[in-house]
Amino acid sequence: MTSKIFGSIVALVLACSTATAADIRRVVTALDANDKAIALFDGRVTLEPGATPSAKLWVTEASPAPLSFTDDSGAKRAPRRGLPVRHPLMHRTRTVDYAVVLSGEIDMMLDDAVVHVRAGDVIVQQATNHAWINRGTQPCRILFALIDSRQP
Repeated sequence: MTSKIFGSIVALVLACSTATAADIRRVVTALDANDKAIALFDGRVTLEPGATPSAKLWVTEASPAPLSFTDDSGAKRAPRRGLPVRHPLMHRTRTVDYAVVLSGEIDMMLDDAVVHVRAGDVIVQQATNHAWINRGTQPCRILFALIDSRQP
């Protein structure tokens, strides 16, 4: 199932990208040695040429995804590890989040940095503190796929 989600995300990025047809911007967050959210990778990933250009932006090999037909999985608590937040909209989930900016642009606030992303960019958040701040005049649309993860 993860590969199906990944394939859909890549296809969507290609359809909505403002980048050249040869690359996609990818931002991957992580925790540093002081438990601060950082942009671990922020660069362009070259697409493999062919009839359907593609690239592995990130791979999630397994997921503990228990099913519950009574619990609200949106109400899961944030992980215990981490620093106090610096913005009222900052939050953290115990998930690996794949995000594709479909249109517009937005700032992703991390603990000590702000990363500006725009249509066609892909973000992989690995259970890090973050907030989304739209300082522009246009709405920003982002597609998210969240995959449960272990405690960092």
